[in-house]
Amino acid sequence: MSNFPEDFLWGGAIAANQAEGGYLEDGKGLSIADILPVGEERIQKIPLKLSDDTFYPNHEAIDFYHRYEADIDLFAELGLKCFRTSIAWSRIFPNGDEAQPNEAGLKYYDALFDKLIAKGIEPIVTISHFETPLYLVTTYGGWRNRALIEFYDRYTQVIFERYSDKVTYWMTFNEINHAHTLPLIAAAVDVLDIESEQKRLEVIYQASHNMFVASSKAVINGKKVNSNNQIGCMLSLSPIYPATCNPKDVFESYQLRRRSLFYGDVQLKGKYPTYFQRIVDENHLSLDIRPEDLDIIASGTCDYLGFSFYRSSLHESGMKILGNTGGLLGKKNPYLKENKWGWPIDPLALRYVCNELTDRYDKPLFIVENGIGLKENLDSKGQIIDIERMDYLKKHVEAMSEAIKDGCHILGYTWWGPIDIVSAGTGEMEKRYGFIYVDKNNDGTGSLKRVKKASFNYYKQVIASNGEALNFETYLKGEKNND
Repeated sequence: MSNFPEDFLWGGAIAANQAEGGYLEDGKGLSIADILPVGEERIQKIPLKLSDDTFYPNHEAIDFYHRYEADIDLFAELGLKCFRTSIAWSRIFPNGDEAQPNEAGLKYYDALFDKLIAKGIEPIVTISHFETPLYLVTTYGGWRNRALIEFYDRYTQVIFERYSDKVTYWMTFNEINHAHTLPLIAAAVDVLDIESEQKRLEVIYQASHNMFVASSKAVINGKKVNSNNQIGCMLSLSPIYPATCNPKDVFESYQLRRRSLFYGDVQLKGKYPTYFQRIVDENHLSLDIRPEDLDIIASGTCDYLGFSFYRSSLHESGMKILGNTGGLLGKKNPYLKENKWGWPIDPLALRYVCNELTDRYDKPLFIVENGIGLKENLDSKGQIIDIERMDYLKKHVEAMSEAIKDGCHILGYTWWGPIDIVSAGTGEMEKRYGFIYVDKNNDGTGSLKRVKKASFNYYKQVIASNGEALNFETYLKGEKNND
């Protein structure tokens, strides 16, 4: 018998900004994602405005905005039981601070969710996935400004009411703990011009606090609208190993890990952990944390922990702390193989993390991002036999199965992404994660034609067997895939 429960949510995950395109259609405003170019620096130091001589891959992306019906038909054929996407905040409130929502944006997600439900696919919705309206950054300074709590509150109340009979599973923010390494996209704050580390930390922790309050208010409001709503937080939680058994390596790795788990501690336990006071004192942080804020945080704890997992990292005491969308960047691990982007492949770490989080929080887990980016092109027969992806999937499903046997309560697993989309970290299309190939190149050229890869039928087999049929040897020779 399968280790996975009968109601396990097998699915796929995307973000609106990486797939939809239609970046100004039907009244949508600009978001942070709409000003990100192609390249390794796209989520670091960038101008907060559009340039006429720059290509922005998110503007068209894979045109999911116009092609979602046919794509969802493919997802249904794949056998997905759920589909995680985000609502683009700037489709609903173009600037973010309007009093009334944009009806055209609301209608789009009505149609999208209706299509998913008609195909038997449960919508899983991220409320804010690196898509803060740009106006809230340039005018208000992003989440460092408490005004965004009110704007987010208004936004969430609208979508909870509108989709109360369509969406049950929500997540308030995507990878909120990236506020330290990717502050612009995760917390909508630009801190690279701040030379003082004390001032930089002050902005990051103030933005984080304001997001905690907003998240808790969303939980409270969402439960009022529909008591069945399950509202989670979402963190990037690839583990950090010490590079050696040197106690300095071990303890500094622990401190780095706790920097991420801090976000889960507040959102899942409903209070600031005791260790945070030392961070405040030693860095001389002046934060606007009000008693009523703490009451809201205590009353609005999240129901489950959604998290992304791609790789592990290896940390040595004193090394510079850097990160990207996959997590922290550390030393090379001699015991692990890497993909073509240098990301270590470490399926045992997924089991490790599930146990770590279960021990710490004793709440349901939802693995909402896991996958491997590969360089791929159609072969002479017009197909892609992606053995490496199938092997990666097999090993991570096995690790998840072992975690369930360990006693971890895992709600579901949404592969990132079931269809090729724009990379969040680099803006590339040619860093491909999907079971479905999209004919588009890094420079924006291509027909956008969809082609099923060999892994499409493999994941279909995994889902249909509820995680039991993991042999992919039948796909070694492969057959020509249909468009």
